[in-house]
Amino acid sequence: MGLLVWSGVEAVPPLVSGLFVSAAVDQGFLAGRPGVGVAWLGGFGAAMGVRAYAARAGFPYLAGVVEPLRDALVERVVRGALARPAADPAAVARLTEQVESARQLTATLLRTLRGVGVTLVAALVGLALLAPVVLPLVLVPLLAAGLLFVRLLRPMAAGRQAVVLAEERLAAEAGRALRGLRDVQATGSGEAVARALTGAARESAAASRALGRASALRALVVALGGRLPVLAVLAAAPWLLARDALTAGELLGVATYLLQQLDPAVRTLAGTVGGWLLNLAVVLDRLAAATAGTDTPAGTGSAPPGVPPGVPPGVPPGVPPGVPPGVPPGVPLGEVRLTGLRYAHAPGATPVLDGVDAVFRPGEHVAVVGPSGVGKSTLAGLLAGLATPTAGAVLVGGGMRGVVLLPQEAYVFPGSVWENLTWLAPGASEPEVAEAVGRLGADGVVARLGGLAGPLRDPGELSAGERQLLALVRTYLAASPVVVLDEATCHLEPAAEERVERAFAERPGTLVVVAHRISSALRADRVLLLDGGHGVLARHGDLQVLSPFYRELVGHWLGSTTGPGAAGGTGLAS
Repeated sequence: MGLLVWSGVEAVPPLVSGLFVSAAVDQGFLAGRPGVGVAWLGGFGAAMGVRAYAARAGFPYLAGVVEPLRDALVERVVRGALARPAADPAAVARLTEQVESARQLTATLLRTLRGVGVTLVAALVGLALLAPVVLPLVLVPLLAAGLLFVRLLRPMAAGRQAVVLAEERLAAEAGRALRGLRDVQATGSGEAVARALTGAARESAAASRALGRASALRALVVALGGRLPVLAVLAAAPWLLARDALTAGELLGVATYLLQQLDPAVRTLAGTVGGWLLNLAVVLDRLAAATAGTDTPAGTGSAPPGVPPGVPPGVPPGVPPGVPPGVPPGVPLGEVRLTGLRYAHAPGATPVLDGVDAVFRPGEHVAVVGPSGVGKSTLAGLLAGLATPTAGAVLVGGGMRGVVLLPQEAYVFPGSVWENLTWLAPGASEPEVAEAVGRLGADGVVARLGGLAGPLRDPGELSAGERQLLALVRTYLAASPVVVLDEATCHLEPAAEERVERAFAERPGTLVVVAHRISSALRADRVLLLDGGHGVLARHGDLQVLSPFYRELVGHWLGSTTGPGAAGGTGLAS
């Protein structure tokens, strides 16, 4: 209500501008009364001062509209990130940037549209009061400009969205290339990466050119709505003055409305507002697409079952003791079936996985390999139920709660060592926990912390490798028929990693390892090679025969472990 009141006050100066100028000329200067003319112009100046004060007074009410929108968008993005713990942090950062962009664009649009709308309406009302005879000369081209502007919005919005998508693809390609420089060097795929980056850059440039061509037509809107009424009135002025349809003062008043109110308003609408409105529409569309399906009522979506008191939400999922119910019909316990699996990070985006078919047999040890950005971690999230396939299906014998996923960044919480190790197996006995600690080589870190009952007050005091060892023991103890290790040993030395993987392979259940060293692939029963959105599952030796790309990949990996400076490096970045 306050915003409407102050908007009404802002409408006074545009409304009276032409009337005051007309009175100053006709009743003052042309009548030989310059003091009266100056008084009318002084009144117009005072009205402009009132308008400036009203614009300032309306800002708090404008904030009351914009800030709740920003808060709602932030809440939606945060809930979406918590609902998908495996989400790319860079993507979440981009979403938060887009939220701030939406806030700023909304505030700017509301502030500008309010001023422009008030000016347009006031100018037209003033024209009707001062010289209704010129209204047809103004309204006809103004309506034509409005229709043209509306027609241009759709192609300009599509062009703007194409630019944003192309820029996001270019940023994603560049990010993958930078993160996977070791892969690029190891596999000798520099030329392929360069071609992909060049293609993305050309696509971005083409989208920008197409948007520029569509946006150039906005100049026609300005010509129709802002300039043509002025030309029409000037062309008709001699005829109107000769027939006393207008006085000299009224003609100057009409010119004031057209040149100081109407033309700037049309320019702002067609140029600045048109651009901001398109940007806001694209940003909101991207936010809606990226956070689709994340609307969770407050108070739901709390921490997963079995999380100790005080453990924050959003940590890696766990399972309670015993095998959860819900085994899909016809799928044996521990078996994993991928059927036509397709996944894209957003609608319209290029699928990361596109038609992957594979079956992991119960008790099998499978290594997932491929270049950086090919979708290995995405597949791990799909296996654990952290993401929903765009198409196809993931069927797990034991249900999604029968899968325990351990990501690269191991989660350790303040408490005792025992509480951390038995989080997913609260019923485990001390001999069982001690045996798991010894089998995985975590006895050193456990002893340093004071044994199983020792306190763990600050997880930040542990190294990344120590945190991974504790999380690996916790995962080993979990009663889950399927374990997915998503580079969960990347901070361990090769010998420690081999000990861990062999222990998990001997553990009952199916093991899926997202490999970052070739040794992981050599130890696996079978290897799933991801490349170009597709997957090939076979034994290591068979895969070398079936896939030239895998053969080349292995050759580069092995070469990187025997070349100069290769000590300790078994060389596959994720």
